[in-house]
Amino acid sequence: MNKVGLKPLLIGLTLISLFGLFGYEFIVKWRVKMLPIKSIYHPIKYVRIEGVFQYLSKNEVKIVVQPLVMKGFFEVDIQEITSTVSTLPWVDSVIVKRIWPDAIDIKVFEKKPFSRWGESNLITEQGVIFTPPQIEAFNNLTLVKGPEMQQIKVLEIMKGIKTALADQAMELVEFNINDRDAWKIKLSNNLEILLGRNEQLKKLQRFLRTLDVLKQDQVEQMALVDLRYPNGYAVSWKLGTPEIDWRALSNPNIE
Repeated sequence: MNKVGLKPLLIGLTLISLFGLFGYEFIVKWRVKMLPIKSIYHPIKYVRIEGVFQYLSKNEVKIVVQPLVMKGFFEVDIQEITSTVSTLPWVDSVIVKRIWPDAIDIKVFEKKPFSRWGESNLITEQGVIFTPPQIEAFNNLTLVKGPEMQQIKVLEIMKGIKTALADQAMELVEFNINDRDAWKIKLSNNLEILLGRNEQLKKLQRFLRTLDVLKQDQVEQMALVDLRYPNGYAVSWKLGTPEIDWRALSNPNIE
């Protein structure tokens, strides 16, 4: 066969091959589309809920998830399950996966309360505010109040105050920053300390240094300490507190 006859033959074979390739692809796609629905439907048989549950129960997760998994394996909306579980107050994050052929895995991570925020909220150490159904069980946590949208800054200040007080064997139970940026703290012995609006940490450190000249029972008799003075502070004492000789305390060698 000469070269002239061979060329049309090669072109013809190439066209047949291409037709066969695209024709096969078309047929496969068509057959998948025409399969009966029941033959590709895989119902969800198992929903596994995992996590360390301290404040949240598995049943709470199950209740919100159950309506969302009454579908086939491929029809279940993973993002919808993730979003729905994430709306539970105690949920910090959630990971949802399909496990072939008939299971859904849900791994839940709880929020860890660090302090109370206001009267009805809790806050994590990362500054996430949330409202659990019951807050009474967390009355042992420090109560923090501060301006909206500034909770992270307020928490950092509170941590510093808590550490400074702990060095003097004092325990912080309340920390409040009002709308005028004035600070007030309360200790476990009910002592209230007014820090004002300026140089609050400096004033607190100055007050704590003066405690070295006082006896522990004298500190316990303090009801209110006002640090809003440039060079000193004022003390209000509990009723019945004996008068203190400040001159003798400041000069112990004077008779």
